[in-house]
Amino acid sequence: MMNRRHTYLQVGDYVYHRRYSHWGIGEVVEEWNSNLPGGLCFVKVEFEDGRVRIFDNDFKSLSCCYYAGLIRINGGGD
Repeated sequence: MMNRRHTYLQVGDYVYHRRYSHWGIGEVVEEWNSNLPGGLCFVKVEFEDGRVRIFDNDFKSLSCCYYAGLIRINGGGD
């Protein structure tokens, strides 16, 4: 039986970080999802400060970007 992930963010979503507002608004530009059971999933976010940061995107994980302070502004994407 495969362990199904519940992702939080998708490519095109806009986000901000509660603790690091000086990063500015970020856009999710890439998603990685492992095909292996129990594998990881990540998102790559480009922020207005010019930096790219990578976050855990599995909502079921305690280290999910949501719990770390990343907040989605809108749905973006399709």
